[in-house]
Amino acid sequence: MELIKGKKIRDILLDKQNWWNFFKQHTDLIRIDIVTNILKVLTCGTHFIGYQVFVCDTCTHMKAVFHSCKSRFCSSCGKKATDNWILKQLEILPQTQWQHITFTFPKDLQPLFWLNRDLFNSLMPIPAKLTTEVAKKMGIIPGIFVAMHTFGRDLKQNLHFHLSTTLAGLSCDKTKWMKRFRFHRPALRTIKQKWAACVITVLRTQYQEGQLKLPKTMPKKTFLTFLDQQTAWVVHFSTPSDNHHRNVTYLGRYLMRPPIGETRIKSYDGIHVTFEYFDHHHKTKAALTVPVFDFIKRLIRHIPDRYFRVVRYYNWLSNRTRGQYLPFVYKALKQIAKKSVKLSWRALLIKTFGKDPLQCPHCHNIMRLTHHVFAYPVRTLKAKHKHIANPISYQLI
Repeated sequence: MELIKGKKIRDILLDKQNWWNFFKQHTDLIRIDIVTNILKVLTCGTHFIGYQVFVCDTCTHMKAVFHSCKSRFCSSCGKKATDNWILKQLEILPQTQWQHITFTFPKDLQPLFWLNRDLFNSLMPIPAKLTTEVAKKMGIIPGIFVAMHTFGRDLKQNLHFHLSTTLAGLSCDKTKWMKRFRFHRPALRTIKQKWAACVITVLRTQYQEGQLKLPKTMPKKTFLTFLDQQTAWVVHFSTPSDNHHRNVTYLGRYLMRPPIGETRIKSYDGIHVTFEYFDHHHKTKAALTVPVFDFIKRLIRHIPDRYFRVVRYYNWLSNRTRGQYLPFVYKALKQIAKKSVKLSWRALLIKTFGKDPLQCPHCHNIMRLTHHVFAYPVRTLKAKHKHIANPISYQLI
């Protein structure tokens, strides 16, 4: 059986056993977390991960509702994760003025980070630390969250950090709410200079302790000099805004979904994949055609390690202290704390399509849950890896 070629990521992975052939070719280089997420994507909405059975009491119509994989790498589940994350942020984050700051690295250093993924943990707190230091000199502790972004529009490796900070905050003794402040030019210059210095310090320390793997393209004998020669450090400050919804929505689109939306995949002919992206240099849309194995490679390298938090909160927004300080912040801003609402699969479908999935198509009554069919354990899915990656496994689903 040949799978009908489509523009869905799962179709591309399954067609001609693309994923399984890619996996066999690069087994030693593929992290176990990549395999786990790919298996989730391939089994999403199938009997492999279980389902619920609903029955209409009036006409006995029966419907099976398959479980979702809940992987952010899955286009369908990523959409739900995005919507829930955005709702949660809009409920938690105080309604005040915010500023978005982007921290980027020199292009020549990018290969180093991907060869040493443990650096992500060491580098991620730096933007929050620098921003907090500057704000404290003005007598204010802002609320901050930082999001790690690993790809560009064309799916190339491009590690950078997005930071959002309140332009107001608690006093340094955490007893008062301080009004708005701004990052003036000297402060901006200081943050940029310290950004480069802090990152170089981390890299230098790791190198001197023998914990840093160097790409073949980097000079080993003069690596420390090579670090000092890097000048393309960019810290971009966006215009402050009271509309934090746009900022949260922008981040959610890129953090909670696959690196590429399926609407951007324009064609797949069984050999090549063509996708669309926005070219920042020419300020226009462009199309890129790559071999299917290259497309898979570009996708999977952005799957984070298990338990790695791509969004982190600092100061009084941190999970450890927000319960203590957020009520005070809400009160100071005359903001009522909202109750967290998480969309169920049923509510999400009703919201998206305007139709209740549990309404019987014949008599229009709401169907009743009768029983569950549970998912295969993860270890069983891994043992069935080759079978799951074969499109023949889906012809009866």
